Amino acid sequence: MNAILPFLTDRLAGLAQSVVPQVSGRVLRYDGLIVETTGFPASPGSLCLVDTEDGGTVQAEVIGFQNGRNMLLLDEPRAVIVASARVRTIAGGQMVGVGPELLGRVIDAKGAPLDGLPMPRTVDEWPLDGRRLNPLLRQPVTKPLDVGVRIINAALTVGQGQRIGIVAGSGVGKSVLMGMMVRFTSADVIVVGLIGERAREVGDFVGHVMQGEAAKKLCLVAVPADRSPLLRLRAARRATAIAEYFAAQGKQVLLIMDSLTRVAHAQREIGLALGEQPTAKGYPPSVVSLIPNLIERTGPGLANEGAITAIYTVLADGDDTTNDPVVDSARAILDGHFVLSRRQTQMGLYPAIDIPQSVSRVMNDIVDPEHRLAATRLKRLISTYLDNRDLMLLGGYVPGQDPVLDEAASLWPRIEGLIRQNQEQSCDFATSRAELIALTAGGAGLA
Repeated sequence: MNAILPFLTDRLAGLAQSVVPQVSGRVLRYDGLIVETTGFPASPGSLCLVDTEDGGTVQAEVIGFQNGRNMLLLDEPRAVIVASARVRTIAGGQMVGVGPELLGRVIDAKGAPLDGLPMPRTVDEWPLDGRRLNPLLRQPVTKPLDVGVRIINAALTVGQGQRIGIVAGSGVGKSVLMGMMVRFTSADVIVVGLIGERAREVGDFVGHVMQGEAAKKLCLVAVPADRSPLLRLRAARRATAIAEYFAAQGKQVLLIMDSLTRVAHAQREIGLALGEQPTAKGYPPSVVSLIPNLIERTGPGLANEGAITAIYTVLADGDDTTNDPVVDSARAILDGHFVLSRRQTQMGLYPAIDIPQSVSRVMNDIVDPEHRLAATRLKRLISTYLDNRDLMLLGGYVPGQDPVLDEAASLWPRIEGLIRQNQEQSCDFATSRAELIALTAGGAGLA
């Protein structure tokens, strides 16, 4: 009998640990997206399954509480849910699976594969909302990151741990520029979040970048535009969590999110559905808080950790790069921005980065004085030429009146050659720097 008691004790202890009580409630109200249920214990971010009329279930996430009721947002809007349908909590929601097997894979907001391969085996977990770091313990940005794009390496150098915005309207080459950086960067790990893009563009981008050596260090999280706003938000948070995990392993990570504007649109849909009051251009206050919360998760890490260099595309409606609330909020917190120019697109000058309007706020701290001076000279030459190009074409300028303009005009073919880069061509940081210095050396009147 004494020998049996320890055995029974161990069995009962194991049974107590394996049986987790299931918390459930009932549907009280449903408007096609938001589900109100009877109150049951579940924190915001908890996942639930809601029974549907056809005998299946649909997943939802707890997003808040109101008047003793739970508020849930569905993964699949317009699901066939009836009153009093059962709602029960499931595991997950606060953590995401991470690990080296995510590299070379394309997944969705739930971590499920989109590439037709088996479910990736994840060996670790990471908080979906990341971890908070003491800002005083973060390492400074001291080294450049080679992105493989000549004009960026030369005139708008990106630092390891910098956060950059690509600000542009539609059809000016954002996807091409992103693809070049994904394939040519020197980063150890690349995480790309395609949030709210057209399904065709998602397929084209995946087919373009998921090849060669770059695919072996790339994880792509994709949620097309027709998915629930909840899934679009979760995809942005999952992509950031994956980047945080690899940075904590000491890797230099490049996170590219296309686009921050579509993430803000998803939060706007949720905020308005919950009754938030719209403010500037219809964006509720929750959007203003979402952007810094997401961006501040990236950047330099702690000692002995890697850094997350983050690049966010920001859509400018009607090419308005000054009055859009999302553009303003992103520009205020990012460490620089690249403005893509429709004018240069019309000139056939790709990548169409408007050098005078763009800035890298950490460049002066990570490049040598000769490189810094050459970049300043190049910006002045480009600005002077583009501001006076129409005047010169109309014959309204007489050479000899402005030595800077004369030099800009004489060097313009070489400047175009520095800017123009085929999307299949790579240019490393050292070569970009050398070509910039060779171009601007001995510039008259350029201080």
